[in-house]
Amino acid sequence: MGTDYGRRVGFGVFASPEADSLRDLWALLPVAEHGGLEFVGVQDHPYQRRHLDTWSLMATALARTERLRFFPDVANLPLRSPAIIAKSAASLDVLSGGRFELGLGAGAFWEAVVAMGGERRGPREAADALVEAVEVIRLLWSDQRSVRFEGGHYRLAGVRPGPAPAHDIGIWLGVYGPRLLRALGRIADGWVPSSGYAEPAGLHDMHARIDAGAAEAGRDPASIRRVYNVMGAITDGASTGFLRGPAEQWVEQLTELVLEYGMDTFVFGPAENPVRQVERFAAEVVPAVREAVHRERG
Repeated sequence: MGTDYGRRVGFGVFASPEADSLRDLWALLPVAEHGGLEFVGVQDHPYQRRHLDTWSLMATALARTERLRFFPDVANLPLRSPAIIAKSAASLDVLSGGRFELGLGAGAFWEAVVAMGGERRGPREAADALVEAVEVIRLLWSDQRSVRFEGGHYRLAGVRPGPAPAHDIGIWLGVYGPRLLRALGRIADGWVPSSGYAEPAGLHDMHARIDAGAAEAGRDPASIRRVYNVMGAITDGASTGFLRGPAEQWVEQLTELVLEYGMDTFVFGPAENPVRQVERFAAEVVPAVREAVHRERG
């Protein structure tokens, strides 16, 4: 049985913070903005020697754009204090006039994390820390005079929140395991999986866990955004696999991902030639998917 939460369909681009690819990024942003895309997700792997600091890059990119909304895809929690993440996110939201969302992950590539001074966490520890971090961040965005928190990984001892974000920032979690998916349904605003780690065939079961968590918290599952990082190539030849083929194939498969597989926002990571690929995505795929979804929903 298909899953469609009825949400408006959104589109964006997945950006790499590689220092030697800045020319491509600066060329890509106006294409995305003028092409009607809404989001730019920037990966956050501080231990990658070729990567610029994601937060510094997002600040610069926000200053160079007027409409695009940015988010870390996803922020590396083991190397970043949730209190500082909260301050940085609120600051970027204020400075950009409300164009920042927060993608947050439990951590991966632990050898690299430890090499950079981070704490090695097992699966349960990483999950617990992520859930705590969401609570810490929300406390520091609140209008309370001061906040306290005592967890197994993080603590606040009478911190005064502020400044407040310019808008209600969404916290979107990049998680895959059953326990964190259920927690996401209870505490988060969105889900950010990647197609390489969460293939379409497995999405229904993952949605079910999110929805069960939402039900436990008395929340509407449709209030949770479902963002899909999709990697592939728009070509002029025959299909060579999932999201590797002509624009017509992309339209068909993305429309199916909305109506049958429950996703509502697609962040495109081009396999090559990013500027031209995003031009084609914006012109040939995005409007056709929106039209097909509208038509099928009636």
